Amino acid sequence: MTAQNTTLAIWLMVITSFIFAAQDGISRHLAGTYNVYMVVMIRYWFFAAFVVAIASRQKGGLARVIATRQKLLQSFRGILLVAEVIVMVSAFVLLGLVESHAVFAAYPLLVAALSGPVLGEKVGWRRWVSIGIGFIGVLIILQPGYGVFSPYAVIPVASALMFALYNLLTRYAARQDSAATSFFWTGTVGAAVLTPVGLYFWEPMIASDWMWMCVLCLTASTGHFTLIKCYELAEASAVQPFAYLQSVFAVMAGLFFFGEVLELHVAIGAAVVACAGLFTLWRAHTAQG
Repeated sequence: MTAQNTTLAIWLMVITSFIFAAQDGISRHLAGTYNVYMVVMIRYWFFAAFVVAIASRQKGGLARVIATRQKLLQSFRGILLVAEVIVMVSAFVLLGLVESHAVFAAYPLLVAALSGPVLGEKVGWRRWVSIGIGFIGVLIILQPGYGVFSPYAVIPVASALMFALYNLLTRYAARQDSAATSFFWTGTVGAAVLTPVGLYFWEPMIASDWMWMCVLCLTASTGHFTLIKCYELAEASAVQPFAYLQSVFAVMAGLFFFGEVLELHVAIGAAVVACAGLFTLWRAHTAQG
């Protein structure tokens, strides 16, 4: 791994983060007008087509990529991710991009906390301290016990927990299956499970919103493509901290395009969560806790 490749991979992660933030903004717009199941279903149709196209180009073709001895695990991963996407998009509509992403940024901390019981990994005291500090940051954002606290605030917490578990199960699946296999099952299972639900809640969409839907589907495919290229050039630990920029870009979209407000307690809490998360990623890279 050369320094040049690492630099390029970092820029690709920055681009990926921007694309995914744009995807979040478009999802917020569409799900605010149309049923969230329908919006996510159409997005997953294109995602499934993308993963099939990627799989068909792998050595051995589709047959080799599909093959797995962990069908139940891979299916559960796919269902879990599509459920997480629905929950998070719902949070965008109910809470906005700013507060949703401020809370969701805690998911790396949850990954670290759950890596012991799920994967049997050792989590040292330093990372437990950072997890505790990150939890304090989430409490600062949510302000439990205050009159301004909204029960909707638990939605991005649930989304972060689901995404953390998805990440852990992906690492568990990687012990036997290739990344291409996991990627294929994620897209196809999600599309298959969501399609009957999404069709049931189908609503007519105006022409201008179909344009936004096409852009949403394009960002989903483009973002995953740049992410794949990013991980081909550098180790995940070298580029993962820059994934936090998705929250930064999404917050900017919420402020400038949706008229949301960044309240002081949310900014402080998000900073605490981000610092704790970055420290956790650094510890995972440099030492065993």
